[in-house]
Amino acid sequence: MRMKKITLLSIMLLLSLNQATLCGQGNRDSSGETNSVPGKIAPFFRPPPELANDFGEYKFALKFYGGTFVKTKEDWQRRRKEILKKWQGIMGSWPPLIEKPKIEYLDKEQREDFTQHQVRVEIAPEQQKVQGYMLVPEGKGIFSAVIVVYYDAETGAGLGKELRDFGYQLARRGFVTLSIGTPDFCSLRPPYKPLYKSSEGQIPLQPLSALAYVAANCYNALASLPEVDPNRIAVMGHSYGGKWAMFASCLYEKFACSVWSDPGIVFDESRANVNYWEPWYLGYESDIQRQRGIPSKSGPRTGAYKQLFLEGHDLHELHALMAPRPFLVSGGSEDRPERWKVLNHTIAVNELLGCANRVAMTNREGHSPTTESNEQIYLFLEHFLKPAR
Repeated sequence: MRMKKITLLSIMLLLSLNQATLCGQGNRDSSGETNSVPGKIAPFFRPPPELANDFGEYKFALKFYGGTFVKTKEDWQRRRKEILKKWQGIMGSWPPLIEKPKIEYLDKEQREDFTQHQVRVEIAPEQQKVQGYMLVPEGKGIFSAVIVVYYDAETGAGLGKELRDFGYQLARRGFVTLSIGTPDFCSLRPPYKPLYKSSEGQIPLQPLSALAYVAANCYNALASLPEVDPNRIAVMGHSYGGKWAMFASCLYEKFACSVWSDPGIVFDESRANVNYWEPWYLGYESDIQRQRGIPSKSGPRTGAYKQLFLEGHDLHELHALMAPRPFLVSGGSEDRPERWKVLNHTIAVNELLGCANRVAMTNREGHSPTTESNEQIYLFLEHFLKPAR
């Protein structure tokens, strides 16, 4: 069923609800209103007029799998649990999180107005660790923090390719940042090595969900530091890192907000780079290594991706789990303005919760970040993470 415009009675009920106390995240303007955003980024919280209220052909996020509509905040909490249970049942469940992951400090260097620590962080069972760089601004006080995920840790810390140095640029703006790369357990080339050995009959944990688990433990590591505010920690990444950040923030609700730079925010088999079907994302099967590329007769769908695709699920269900937490899609070649059809589902959830200005998308022509798109990211994070002055 195609849903072009909001015409359902249940959606009318959404708009009549009182403003929820859930929407307290972010700086307040002069009127005390937390649902407003600064003028420089305000336009990015609105879809183009021709796409407003257009839900595309995706299953409506405010509708239980059984067919009934979500009409109240209490309904949404049940629907949220339903989505989590469904996706975890297909992708595999996480092992218990590490309450206070160990951080080993390996090296220390003063850079500009922050200190760079080379660290090793505990991120999984059996004391599995990942190396990274933690950048801590000078001065006393409690800092907001951002975890930057990418292929390698150096790039985010400003020791690699420019315009992907998100951790470095944010540290210069007063954030504690932790940049990490791909953990040893998760090879981006076959064969994929699972996070842990599944017991017989247990659904194997898909790599992308395992990476989200890693980011959640990195959150716990940062949250345990006295100089970091545990209520103001975000996760962000570009491309592969954008997928990683998206799954981490959607599956772990302690992240205050998130930025996803051109990951491909829906399953789209017309785009080779929106490749959730690959075995290092959602296509993992222990006894099958599919040939790399868009699914075809010679390279069929595998793993969790196959089940999710055939059952008609899509990533907008995960996006909805962010509500009422804010997120920004820094869109490029893979996430064009028409992706607003997907984002409208999460906007509808936020309206039910009484929240506005929680879903944003910027757009650029190419896949690579630009100076302009990065500035938009930093303004977004400053607004939603930094305390009001």
